[in-house]
Amino acid sequence: MTSSEFSVVQPWRSNTKNAGRWIFSNVRHYWPIIAVILAGAIGNAGLAAAIPIFTGAAFDAVTGATPDLRALAVACVALVLSQGVRSTLQLGRNFGSEVLGQRLERDSRRELYGELLGKSMGFHDMHATGDVMARATNDVRELALMMAPGLNLVIGSAIFLVMPILVAPRYHPTLVIVPVLFAAGYALSMWHYLRSLRPVTAAVRHAFGEMNARLTEAVEGVETVKGAAQEEREVAIFEHNARRVRDAIVAQARVEARFLPLLLLAVATGVAFGQALYLYNAGVITIGAVAAYIGLISLFDFPVFTSLFAYSQVASGLSSARRILELIRAHAVVDQNTAGHAAPMRGGVRFDHVSFRYALGDPDEATTQNALDEVSFTLEPGQTLALVGQTGAGKSSVAKLINRIYDVDSGGITIDGVDVRQWNLETLRRQISIIEQDIFLFSRSIAENIAFGKPHATRAEIEQAARAAQAHDFIMSFPDEYETVVGERGMTLSGGQRQRIALARAFLTDPAILILDDSTSAIDSATEDQIQQAIERASEGRTTILITHRLSQIRWADQIVVLRKGRVAAQGAHAELIERSQPYRDIFARL
Repeated sequence: MTSSEFSVVQPWRSNTKNAGRWIFSNVRHYWPIIAVILAGAIGNAGLAAAIPIFTGAAFDAVTGATPDLRALAVACVALVLSQGVRSTLQLGRNFGSEVLGQRLERDSRRELYGELLGKSMGFHDMHATGDVMARATNDVRELALMMAPGLNLVIGSAIFLVMPILVAPRYHPTLVIVPVLFAAGYALSMWHYLRSLRPVTAAVRHAFGEMNARLTEAVEGVETVKGAAQEEREVAIFEHNARRVRDAIVAQARVEARFLPLLLLAVATGVAFGQALYLYNAGVITIGAVAAYIGLISLFDFPVFTSLFAYSQVASGLSSARRILELIRAHAVVDQNTAGHAAPMRGGVRFDHVSFRYALGDPDEATTQNALDEVSFTLEPGQTLALVGQTGAGKSSVAKLINRIYDVDSGGITIDGVDVRQWNLETLRRQISIIEQDIFLFSRSIAENIAFGKPHATRAEIEQAARAAQAHDFIMSFPDEYETVVGERGMTLSGGQRQRIALARAFLTDPAILILDDSTSAIDSATEDQIQQAIERASEGRTTILITHRLSQIRWADQIVVLRKGRVAAQGAHAELIERSQPYRDIFARL
């Protein structure tokens, strides 16, 4: 089973086994930038260690029996030059880490976006849009912050830990003891710290996703909220979710407050200072060595104080990566089948004992609801089929199974004698157009909406399709005509206008199979005859499936299938069904 219905081509294939491998597989291609970061981090730590070394040399130069001004001058010049080089390396390191973070964010966002578009409808039915958007925006942003400043500081702090261990023995072998013990204690405390951080950072990301999901629902359904006067209730729910986010962040802060390395640093500094003074009083080391050693111990300040922030940022980034991978790795029920059948369609459709159930509820605890049960019918190329039945009878499910928005649970569907699962998915869908009752238009120009299925269509083709759908006249009444930008979901247009634009969009693609799912429900009676004529012209030479309650459309269908509770209650021509089918007569008795 694949993870995506459609695969968007990526520059490389990422490793999605776990969060760490996924991140590494996305950044390892930028190895020159990684080399610059590592060189900068090593150079920064090494030249930071040069400060106490040159400072100690300067102390010895002026505290000896005879001050050595030349040695003092050399130490000063070396110190200045070394810090100049250090600044240059720091610039490259910080710039490189920021670039690497932005490229990781860009690449992961592109990969996630491609995966989301590639997932089947079963996936999208089971995931709240708001939570998906939180992962695609906020969680992806956390990946960049994990790299810069997060991982950048973690790498730098790790190398700072090593420098006192490498340099201290030059003054006396025993001076390595405190740095080694501190580094070991630091590593153990950070291991425990990261283990404690993992669940709380995951809780923060999860709480934020739930808050965003509810917010998105309220904003998208604001008309319903206002119509039911439920503003106060929705605000209360949002406040509750926001409080949960706050509580999760406070819980993370409590873990961060118990940061043991701060105590270890204080103890290490005191012990190191006492040991250095003891060796100095014993005449084993010079005052310059004492100053240099204490300066080396002070290098631990950087990993201790930056780790309090940096490791938290890395833990948050890893939690975000896991949430992103949950979406990427979610299996698709429908596969692309790129090597499948890819021929021009004639339009013959056959349902053979098809059963289908929708998955409902949480993805981890999903239940199912029966939609179709043992449905069978045959439609020859060029014929028109009318699907009728009460609400919830399964009519729209038939349409969504034909172009594999969903796949059947049992039975089979063939087009031109080939099982739809054996078709190349892109070829299959490009030759089938579905116009649904709930029309979705993009917040783009009318011309772009009509040409969505055929992006390179000429203006003449677009206008021809609009005329066929009886949309040209009202489009020309707008100030910007075909360049008029419709509002989000096309809400600035009337229901009839949206449906006629959707019809034009379908006519433009010239499909072999045209499915109209109650697509004329919002069209007034005066326009219905014109639309009916347009549909009849569009149906010539192609297979058409009408899901409708309009008797004027049902009458001219070659075949009518009556669905009742997901099963075929009757099928045949209009006159035949009126005579012998009580369920069919019941439908028209209520019209």
